[in-house]
Amino acid sequence: MSKDKILDRVESPLDLKTLSLDEMNQLAGEIRQMIIDVVSKNGGHLAPNLGVVELTIALHRVFDSPRDKIIFDVGHQAYIHKILTGRKEVFPTLRKYKGISGFPKRQESEHDAFGVGHSSTSVSAADGMAVARDLKGEDYHVVAIIGDGAMTGGMSFEALNHVGDTGRRIIIILNDNEMSISKNVGAMSQYLYQLRTGETYNRLKHNVENWLGGMEHGADVLEVIDRVKAGVKYLVMPESIFEYMGIKYFGPVDGHNIEALLPMLAAAKKEEGPVLIHVITKKGKGYAPAEERPNEFHGTGPFDPATGEKIVKPGTPPSYTSIFGKTLVELAENDKSIVAITAAMPDGTGISAFAKKFPDRFFDVGIAEQHAVTFAAGLAAEGIKPVTAIYSTFMQRAYDQVIHDVCMQQLPVKLCMDRGGLVGDDGYTHHGVFDYAFLLPMPHMVIMAPKDENELRHMLFTAVEYQGGPISLRYPRGSGTGADCSEPLHVLPLGKAEKLRDGTDVSIWAIGSMVPEAERTADLLQEAGVSASVVNMRFAKPLDEEFLLAEANAVPAIVTMEEGVVTGGVGEMVMQTLNRHNLLKSVSVLTLGIPDEFISQGDRKLLMRDIGLMPDQMAQQILAWLGKA
Repeated sequence: MSKDKILDRVESPLDLKTLSLDEMNQLAGEIRQMIIDVVSKNGGHLAPNLGVVELTIALHRVFDSPRDKIIFDVGHQAYIHKILTGRKEVFPTLRKYKGISGFPKRQESEHDAFGVGHSSTSVSAADGMAVARDLKGEDYHVVAIIGDGAMTGGMSFEALNHVGDTGRRIIIILNDNEMSISKNVGAMSQYLYQLRTGETYNRLKHNVENWLGGMEHGADVLEVIDRVKAGVKYLVMPESIFEYMGIKYFGPVDGHNIEALLPMLAAAKKEEGPVLIHVITKKGKGYAPAEERPNEFHGTGPFDPATGEKIVKPGTPPSYTSIFGKTLVELAENDKSIVAITAAMPDGTGISAFAKKFPDRFFDVGIAEQHAVTFAAGLAAEGIKPVTAIYSTFMQRAYDQVIHDVCMQQLPVKLCMDRGGLVGDDGYTHHGVFDYAFLLPMPHMVIMAPKDENELRHMLFTAVEYQGGPISLRYPRGSGTGADCSEPLHVLPLGKAEKLRDGTDVSIWAIGSMVPEAERTADLLQEAGVSASVVNMRFAKPLDEEFLLAEANAVPAIVTMEEGVVTGGVGEMVMQTLNRHNLLKSVSVLTLGIPDEFISQGDRKLLMRDIGLMPDQMAQQILAWLGKA
């Protein structure tokens, strides 16, 4: 006879309070299976969540959410938290259109204390909440769960420094699985390894405490030892960096052992100052394919749960990412000055092949985009050609470095931004829709976006060859258009657009991923009796001003299309240019792009339809605007 499902009895964290240890362990297995079942269909972050099942159960057993604030760093490991906090029934809608988010979201649940999707923010947020608690005279616990990968981000150390200085009552859970997305790099990773393997000290400490605990006055002796631990503990182990910062260190503890986790979490609750609990977990725990290939199952598309094999539609063209990576290797074979830089995303940005072929010219700096950009600036200052591959949404974290360290010095850093535009199921924390708007105002910056994967090849070659200053290249997530990528690489003329078709009634100026959509829109307009020219802008900056002015003098209306925010975007720059030449009196301009709002998660086509950017919708908007609907 099969066991009753414990998960059927868990509707909220309160239901965990009455479970036995055996029942909690059974619950962990049931949650793992539920996550595998849903993610295999929907895609999502599998390995990070499988690694924190027992830890999340223990957290909700010991703490009282939502009164106690539980804050997840990055948030891609919060699926168990969602299941345990009233979203079990809607969990199959994870990351789907109109479903629940794949990340903590304050608007979704009172248990999601802080919304998140980027890295290294949890300790700062927890610090702020702890100060707010104390200022209001309230009494609750604030718990931040931060992965060792997120500890490579400088913001986490800024927060730890402040937490240690103020001494506020905060509990920090360091989830150490030796991974962020790819294998962790850097000195902090090595340091945590030393802490993990400090078995001599931990065994000695445990034996001494047990021995003294059974003696008369043993408690007094233990108190003395605690006061002079700097003279005892560190004879066998260097002092924890966290304790130097004023944060009490507990651990390490097995993050898959609920029986071991519960008393340590309970002990941390009694501390009056900041505490860090070092928890050792295994990414992908309980599902063999994810344990063996945790980087592949960090964020995954649909897969066969029986085998772990990814489900790919036959005939799907190669992705922009893979074409980028392949082209970079091709260029580097002939140019030894090319180096590749990424911020913990060699697989996601497609440069793993470069890393394997040119390990001495590949640099993964960890989740540290600010450092990545200034590091690239230093390389460029000395004549190296740094290709810096970072997701568009993550480039936002290096905004100041792009201005101050790259543009002000007019250094030829090559910023290659994957996931430009709407990314679909990851939602608003990951949509790359702001890069046009935040790069356009920067002096000396060149901005390119390809209409297809073949043009991406030529743009990357153009970027590598360009030494006049910073140059950026953004391209979308997912498969390409199926373009022929066999033609020899060539440098594109800087700032020159490409006319794809002629028209007399309206000129459509589209950039990047919107160029194919512009051509489809022009077809629909033609059926409605409107003659539309289509221009592939190629460059958002420098704008092909001469061509734009010629078009403005030839047609009565111009439409711009961009998969980026319209506020401060490419369309507004086109309008400013026309206004500067006093042409807005004779030509009308319609700007189409991402509206002034954050776009939720879901299939990209559904999201594009929601905001009116499908070809049939854009054709109708243009016809109505022209008065011909």
